Amino acid sequence: MSPIIEFRDVSKVFTGHAADVTAVDHVDLSVEQGEIFAVIGYSGAGKSTLVRLINGLERVTSGELIVDGQDVVTMTESQLERKRRDIGMIFQQFNLFGSRTIAGNVAFPLKVAGWPKDKRDARVAELLDFVGLLDRAHSYPDQLSGGQKQRVGIARALAAGPKILLADESTSALDPETTQDVLRLLKKVNRELGVTVVVITHELEIVRAIADRVAILERGRVAEVGTVFETFTAPRSEVGRRFVSTVIHDRPHGDDLARIRQAHPGRIVTATIHDGSRLGAVLAGAGALGVTFEIVYGGIGTLQARSFGSLTLELTGPQAAVDQVVAQLGGVTEVEEVA
Repeated sequence: MSPIIEFRDVSKVFTGHAADVTAVDHVDLSVEQGEIFAVIGYSGAGKSTLVRLINGLERVTSGELIVDGQDVVTMTESQLERKRRDIGMIFQQFNLFGSRTIAGNVAFPLKVAGWPKDKRDARVAELLDFVGLLDRAHSYPDQLSGGQKQRVGIARALAAGPKILLADESTSALDPETTQDVLRLLKKVNRELGVTVVVITHELEIVRAIADRVAILERGRVAEVGTVFETFTAPRSEVGRRFVSTVIHDRPHGDDLARIRQAHPGRIVTATIHDGSRLGAVLAGAGALGVTFEIVYGGIGTLQARSFGSLTLELTGPQAAVDQVVAQLGGVTEVEEVA
């Protein structure tokens, strides 16, 4: 795999305010061809500005931004217009033409690009079939649900056969069930059409459901970047840990921790679960040392076909024996003493 998007020391500064605003601050970042790459951050982190730099809707202040082998920073507006045909974009609020039918909305970028009508019609039918809306070709946007409107937005973004699809908060206006439908469609676009997808979101659950890798932004800078599994199981930045704590509730805090402490007087430790950790083998042998254990908190899930999670245990028995079991646990996985 090779990068299809490369940010090289890229900054974006907005001027004309009482003080300049740096939305993207010296970012180095690569998106590999054929992957689903997520960019996540809290409000004001710069993620929407970052994605708009890719297709030139915002111009880079400094640095290089290589998209499919070309530096968009040096392009003229006319060159950017041609480049955008290789970069589809879908939006939070759909941005459909209310006066055009569904087929008309999908056909619009092809008409602008000068496609003859017969080829336009064939392409529109192909795309509406792909997104499951061929039977609604002659409907209007106000006759569709939010999820159906976003499917139209995806079909329109794919009209010219782009290599890259940018999805800027594309599910924020949808209910959870419809969100999952749209995410499945984006994965289908990626897997079946080979389109590189860049997803901008503030929801880590979306990253978990769809992405291969993720970058976390904070105040315009990249706080960390890695596989989704790495980010969920071992976040390296404080902002990453805050995000993960909102969706992974496998470690006791606050009232839960106080309740556990009150109900379980033994030694409390939390052990990280991952493939091959052999935690069960250690616990199975604890009885021979005179140590009993009870699971008091935690959970195990799967992500990218790998197990992850943690279990909080109460260990009871002679202190030296408990120390030995904790040491054995530490030899096969990460163990944290619960205060």
